[in-house]
Amino acid sequence: MEAGSVRGWRRGTGIRRDGSREWPARRFPVAAVEAILRDVVGSALRERRYEPGPCREAAKDIAEAVKARVKALAVPRYKVVVVAHVGQLGGQSLQISSRCLWDPDSDTFSSYVFKNTSLFAVANVYGVYFE
Repeated sequence: MEAGSVRGWRRGTGIRRDGSREWPARRFPVAAVEAILRDVVGSALRERRYEPGPCREAAKDIAEAVKARVKALAVPRYKVVVVAHVGQLGGQSLQISSRCLWDPDSDTFSSYVFKNTSLFAVANVYGVYFE
């Protein structure tokens, strides 16, 4: 082991001997992703009424469009996961949860909730740093 390193790390730099990073060089742009969510979800559902089949397809289309726009931000070394739910607004309650292995120092998420007179949508984007 070379002097100044601890098990493959260059001490205090956050950079491994092989050149990979422990911490992101650029953080995941939460505010920009929230703006993308507002734009994509709002434009897709603003005038739409709830119908099961078309709303199922809309959820898929929203997730794909959001993922493409977030990837276009070109944030290096982040894996992007997009989950979109669209449902009927009818006075019921709903709880949505997710779980994953998480590093609070580098991983983050953006979320957006949309409602109109007949439907609701919840869209989440997870930015998980890939070491």
